[in-house]
Amino acid sequence: MTTLSPENSLSARQSASFILAKRKPPIDKTEWNSFFDENGYLAKSRDFICVNILERGLHPGVRTEAWKFLTGYYSWQSSQDERLTVDSTRRKNYEALCQMYEKIQPLLENLHRNFTETQNNIACDIQKLYDKDPLGNILVDKKRLEKVLLLSYVCNTQAEYQQGFHEMVMLFQLMAEHDHETFWLFQFFLQKTENSCVITIGVGKNLDMLSRLIALLDPPFAEHLKGKGAGAVQALFPWFCLCFQRAFKSFEDVWRLWEVLLTGKPCRNLQVLVAYSMLQMVREQALLEGMSGDAILLACNNLIDLDADELISAACVVYAELIQKDVPQPLKDFFL
Repeated sequence: MTTLSPENSLSARQSASFILAKRKPPIDKTEWNSFFDENGYLAKSRDFICVNILERGLHPGVRTEAWKFLTGYYSWQSSQDERLTVDSTRRKNYEALCQMYEKIQPLLENLHRNFTETQNNIACDIQKLYDKDPLGNILVDKKRLEKVLLLSYVCNTQAEYQQGFHEMVMLFQLMAEHDHETFWLFQFFLQKTENSCVITIGVGKNLDMLSRLIALLDPPFAEHLKGKGAGAVQALFPWFCLCFQRAFKSFEDVWRLWEVLLTGKPCRNLQVLVAYSMLQMVREQALLEGMSGDAILLACNNLIDLDADELISAACVVYAELIQKDVPQPLKDFFL
């Protein structure tokens, strides 16, 4: 067992207080541009920028460019000219993938049953997707969205299509101007978050670490979840599959959480601390009423219209508490 640095604990608590206090506005275009020198190289450190994103967030006007750094689409060490070249290359690569897909699509439809099934699932999911804002304006192009999802499925051998990806990719399409940006940002997002939202790769590990975290930080609740409340934690997989998308009151809140996850601040795999913080919202009721696993799950599913800043702050406080403990090796390796 290892006790982690108290400096990290102080930093996590400071970040939580900054987020809650909202002392400074989000990073806007003028400030973002000030982070670069005359050749377009970053004049500020990656750590400086990531901490500021954690504590303050990003203005919508700089989000797409900032996410290209956060996801790995751009190198943190690149110049402006190098980034123009990278963007051109990504566009050409995307167009080449589209051409390849058009050539092999008939073969896939005829020879691969899984492809046809996935193709139908994507079409069905997109058809059900609500694509209008409160005023009735169309938000996304469903045909373009379907194309990105099919191409992602064909090209990604690890993260196969799963229900919910259509909702996630929609948010990337709303943020990015071009389809090649939507496609690559989503691919890099999956990689950067260690496929934590992919049910066949990262979701099971998230749930396991969540159970371990509860046992370490909240033994009474852990005992209840092993007894009468059994099954509740394992049933929370939709939180991770959708990266908490349905828990928030606005797209802006979802982007806010996702960009913090991409910073790696205050720790890796913050999504598990976010899930722990959400479970704490139903903890008192669950213990007082002796709720069953199904009842706890229902209460968790009713956690909607949450505020991203409040949830991120709560997760930072949990991290500060965690690193004051004698942390078992699996948790230590997972978060650091």
